[in-house]
Amino acid sequence: MIFKRKQRASGLATTVSELEDAVAARDGDRTGRAFATMIESVQSAPDDARVAAGPRLAALLPAFPPTGPRPMLAMAAGFCVEHGADPVACAGPVLDGVHRDLLDALEFARRWSATGEAGEELPEPDGKIVDDALRARLGGDPYEATRLALAWCSVEEWQPPALAVLCRSAEVRRLHAAAVLPACRELAALNRHDLKCLAYALAVLDDEPVVVLHRPTGSGFEIRIGGIGDNFQLHTLLAHVLIGGGHVPGTPPSAESVRLATDPEPARGRSEAVATGAFELLAPDGTRIWNEGLPDDIPVVAGRRLLVLDKPSYQRSWNADRFFPHLPGTAELTRVLTPDETRAWSAHLSAPAADHPS
Repeated sequence: MIFKRKQRASGLATTVSELEDAVAARDGDRTGRAFATMIESVQSAPDDARVAAGPRLAALLPAFPPTGPRPMLAMAAGFCVEHGADPVACAGPVLDGVHRDLLDALEFARRWSATGEAGEELPEPDGKIVDDALRARLGGDPYEATRLALAWCSVEEWQPPALAVLCRSAEVRRLHAAAVLPACRELAALNRHDLKCLAYALAVLDDEPVVVLHRPTGSGFEIRIGGIGDNFQLHTLLAHVLIGGGHVPGTPPSAESVRLATDPEPARGRSEAVATGAFELLAPDGTRIWNEGLPDDIPVVAGRRLLVLDKPSYQRSWNADRFFPHLPGTAELTRVLTPDETRAWSAHLSAPAADHPS
């Protein structure tokens, strides 16, 4: 049994070496054959082989032909991360590749719009559009035009490997997310690609202090959050910390909904657990911060994110599963604000929520 495992591990290592050599030699046919063999090998290899292969596959991305199946190579590296490879070691090339294709897709959209009729919609990201007529429309070097069109058509394929590294390491998010997020949001705003998961993962806050004012009691708190995928999860954890901790009145969330939000072990499938809303989440100007949104939506005021909690305007509940199964959230009460501090932060607020339409 040990011999067989060593054989299989060696098989993947040898396959990756052949791919490395083919890419270095700029031999297209050899690269294609080695790539196909690698894809097959990585799926059947044991995890110890994937652990070793992941960083090597990621390191090939910068040298891999831009018009080749680069997202699939990234997926292979991401698959290795899902099976134990170091996300930090793999993240740089993967997220650089994501960023490059996002920018290329945006350049595709710019050229398409510049050469089309007024009001003409951008095309669906379908590989069938890549033809000689499209290359002529984009202008410039035909190779570059092909690269831009392929990026437009394949950018969503980068999401799985990007999520593999982003959801497994706060260090990865700290080092890379801020640089990639603007391009992701800009492309998503064109409404031709579903990039919600990528945008949410890039916007996750880590080790972030938030000033929280509870309007009904006039109390204030500093809460440090991290790894929270959306405001449903944030809402649950705020209720757990503040109501469950006895700091404000209300019904605390169930132990199961808290576990689902915080468990370091990845979530396995969909649960039937339900979380119930305890607050209205508001920005300092009184506008609602939606549960469907992100902690990143909380405005920064005087150097800190400032969140207001008010009585819920209506009863709401939701499935308690977290948005990212592999990303546990944290929320820690670091201190209760003094009355003077609470008054100082409250001076930044607009009229009470009751004065704003819901």
